[in-house]
Amino acid sequence: MNYNEAEAAFERLFNHEMDDAQMRELLLSMKLDAQTPVEAIAAAAAVMRRHAVALPISDLLRPNLIDVVGTGGDKSGSFNISSTTSILLASCGAFVAKHGNRSITSKSGSADVLETLGVRLDLSLDATAKMLEETGFCFMFAQNHHPAMKFIMPVRKSIDEKTVFNVLGPLTNPAGVQKFMLGVFDRSFVPKIAEALKINGATSAIVVSAEEGMDEIGISGVTYAARLHNGMVTEYVIDPEELGIKKAPFEAILGGDAAANAAILTDILAGRATQPQTDIVRLNAAAALLADGIARDMQEGLEIAEHAIGSGKASQKLQEIVAVSSKL
Repeated sequence: MNYNEAEAAFERLFNHEMDDAQMRELLLSMKLDAQTPVEAIAAAAAVMRRHAVALPISDLLRPNLIDVVGTGGDKSGSFNISSTTSILLASCGAFVAKHGNRSITSKSGSADVLETLGVRLDLSLDATAKMLEETGFCFMFAQNHHPAMKFIMPVRKSIDEKTVFNVLGPLTNPAGVQKFMLGVFDRSFVPKIAEALKINGATSAIVVSAEEGMDEIGISGVTYAARLHNGMVTEYVIDPEELGIKKAPFEAILGGDAAANAAILTDILAGRATQPQTDIVRLNAAAALLADGIARDMQEGLEIAEHAIGSGKASQKLQEIVAVSSKL
């Protein structure tokens, strides 16, 4: 299926012009495997984003936005690394428009942990945009921005195999984000997702998948990555030890339920966490700072992230985000 064919089919899907049998047939034709065309992924994401309820962001701010997000589905049981990284990133001067949901395959999704921390998820669109402008961070609850999914989801859940929908969420940010730090659950999709982002107008992105199958940069092995920069996609490998990060067993970054993960997130930002917990967030933040253009390379990104934690800026940013969300 080429771009135009996929675009036409998904327009019919999102316009609710298909019955359940036709929807099921389309999704089964878009199973997620090595043969899934990049163009079809990009087209499906473009249609889903067009049908999303957009966040009202100024044209001046939009080019500065970044999302730190994973596809989910890795079933790793780690704590909420991308949520922690997002708040750390905001404390470094970035504008993070985070798009996420409640847990589907883990004990705690981004919405669950942020809600536990006291971040309101029921803000209006205008209030969410204002929060982003004031704090450099906002959370866009996916279910509030993709109303068409309410009739697609039952059919999707009836299919056991992974389909294109397993990677669409991170590609459909309602704020029109053009910069990404994006994790995928399978290394074979790293270059494909980077190319799909390029097709859909992203200006900068780093897409990663850890050796252990986690949709983040890991610290127990190498991470496979692709960087979109200056219109080109380049594949490479991130080795923590080459950046001065000591490798640690995977168990060192395991999390729990929303309460446990909220405590880990708070400890990391306050400089009280274990070294592996802090290191994995610093690594992911370094890549996000590079994708954002704040850092010139990963090493500088690590230093910026470390300073934000050590100076108290990261912990203060979390308190600010909670306070502003309660006020709006």
